[in-house]
Amino acid sequence: MKTFCIQEQGMYLNFTIRDNGVLNLMHFSCLPMNEADFHIDREGEGFLLNEISVSGLDRPLERHGNKYIVTAPGYRMTYVSHSEGENEDGKTVEIVTKDDETGLEVTTYLQFYRNVKVMRCKNVITNKGTEAQTLEHISTFNYLGIDKEGSLPRDEKINVYIPHNGWQKEMSWQRYTLPELGMAQSQPVNEQRTSKRICVTNTGNWSAKEYLPMGCIENTQTKTMMYWQIEHNGSWHWEISDQNGHMYVQLCGPTERESHWFKTLAPGESFETVPAAVGICQGGIDEAMGELTKYRRIIRRKNKDDENLPVIFNDYMNCLWGDPTTEKEMPMIRAAAAAGCEYYVIDAGWYAPGFWWDSVGEWKESRERFPGGLKEVLDEVRKYGMVPGVWLELEVMGIKCPELKNFPRECFFERHGKRVYDRSRYQLDFRHPKVRAYVTEVMRRLVEDYGVGYIKMDYNIEPGIGTEINAENPGDGLLGHERAYISWLDEIFEKYPDLVIENCSSGGLRMDYAMLSRYSIQSTSDQEDFMAYATVSANAAAALTPEQAAVWSYPMTEADKEIVIFNMVNAMLLRIHQSGHLVKMQGERFGLIKEAIDYYKTIRGDIKKALPFWPLGLAGYHDEWLAFGLKTEKKMYLAVWHRSGSENTKTIRLPLDGHTAEARCAYPSGEPTDYTWDEKTGVLTVTLTHAPQARLFEVTLK
Repeated sequence: MKTFCIQEQGMYLNFTIRDNGVLNLMHFSCLPMNEADFHIDREGEGFLLNEISVSGLDRPLERHGNKYIVTAPGYRMTYVSHSEGENEDGKTVEIVTKDDETGLEVTTYLQFYRNVKVMRCKNVITNKGTEAQTLEHISTFNYLGIDKEGSLPRDEKINVYIPHNGWQKEMSWQRYTLPELGMAQSQPVNEQRTSKRICVTNTGNWSAKEYLPMGCIENTQTKTMMYWQIEHNGSWHWEISDQNGHMYVQLCGPTERESHWFKTLAPGESFETVPAAVGICQGGIDEAMGELTKYRRIIRRKNKDDENLPVIFNDYMNCLWGDPTTEKEMPMIRAAAAAGCEYYVIDAGWYAPGFWWDSVGEWKESRERFPGGLKEVLDEVRKYGMVPGVWLELEVMGIKCPELKNFPRECFFERHGKRVYDRSRYQLDFRHPKVRAYVTEVMRRLVEDYGVGYIKMDYNIEPGIGTEINAENPGDGLLGHERAYISWLDEIFEKYPDLVIENCSSGGLRMDYAMLSRYSIQSTSDQEDFMAYATVSANAAAALTPEQAAVWSYPMTEADKEIVIFNMVNAMLLRIHQSGHLVKMQGERFGLIKEAIDYYKTIRGDIKKALPFWPLGLAGYHDEWLAFGLKTEKKMYLAVWHRSGSENTKTIRLPLDGHTAEARCAYPSGEPTDYTWDEKTGVLTVTLTHAPQARLFEVTLK
């Protein structure tokens, strides 16, 4: 038996090459490997670097059910070689394994990053045999032993964090014990005992319609956190279950069982898995999300938007509601400029008179709405020193779009010989050159002819498992489309590097880092209740970097000043996505909006480099008190919300890390705020009696 170890950025990976040549990943932790932690025979099944399922191969006798364990040829992949190198980001590792019977060879790529406890993983599988092989599943990351450290039974020490997601209910994190998820430990512990899995899966083109493509595992005894994100804009899957006395976690992209995907590899052909990022650190959710935040900033496309954090006004939410006209826009432009906004976005409806939902796709201005042309309004935006923007939904065509007659059937998704549509829209297939040429020309016209500098790129349908056209199966067609869309985005940003494109999918239904490594900004929600939006705001930095998280602030026209303040606090530690009918917001209430934006501009240089923390834990939708903070070396900023309930005073301990500090209520500056601050212990005691009520605090470390 041979071994090799990789130690990088405080993470330990230990590999074993068995006497039969099979390669095992025995250990992945921020703690060194301890032989006493293993409860089973290390020569037994499991600990495979990758699990791989190919059609027509038998699996050994295991009660695996639908679990991706002891896969064939995964269980017999033997070691070929490994190598280590360096690139501009940090250490690289390549590990090659093979299966002699099928001729399949897998190269596993691990990328490490300086000063970040995260590694990025992907696999490339190549058919080096003489016969075609049909791939049904391949893991991106697979690790058995997530529970092995610490002496307590796993039911008493392991928690699983699952980020539920949904339209107007984004980022609803829940923490579960294993028994709560139906995985209570059974005896004896030295066997694989259950066919049950803890599964989190997405199938389709909305990558985050039920869950964010990420998760965490906490060991409360060792005080360690494992965390991951699957970086794909479509179908993905992760699961946790047991095997031979330990628990495993596995991450992958589309599969045949969950996603109606498979891939036949002819001799010489290869397939690359979707990437995933995995890390492990000492600490809790703050430390885990801090490491992911640092990593996300590294892999993201470099752009001015995430450096400058301009304030955006969008005319939709609690404002024009998709009914823009020249008459309505002109006074709103002046009001937005007076408030301090720097981008002005005309949302849905600018391209069609009346009801526009099922006619989208032509993307030409409606002269009924804009008698002098759309450019007249955009020129007015520029006149007031703002950058103009518009709403688009380029991946679809409405069933009444005049352009439909110009596109052959191959340009759209089809299944069972019928065109796929959802909510009166057809899904365009970005693998087709005519589709790409058409949408590229739309972008050219808006950017070059109209001077648009901001696109709100929306996506409001779910076309299901994929398309049969020019594909072996619907899942493969979907994957091809999604990869083509990403490559198209790369082309657009190469052509227009300063163009800001917001990723919106009915709000936050495609919050994934296939998209967010390109887009500079993400719509976090379509939530229309500002009090519910506080939960989205408080949790947003667990899903994406703060400077990419666009949060609506939409004070009601008749709202009192505390409602205005609450709305502004929702957005002030992330990206202000201002709306509300500013023309009707007069006097003191308009002054509070402008004060918030002015203060935001003084702290946005810190937001883009700060790390998040949650002194009251991640927020729930029924929590009466919420708190979310950002921390730099010298400053902390804390948003505090009181939504309801009779508990009017809350004690919040901030992570001073041995410093003393001064604290002040930074916003609103002119309203009374009852609070006390202990500069030595970092305890902030806040009294907010007028629920709903919110405040923003600034803490200066000494």
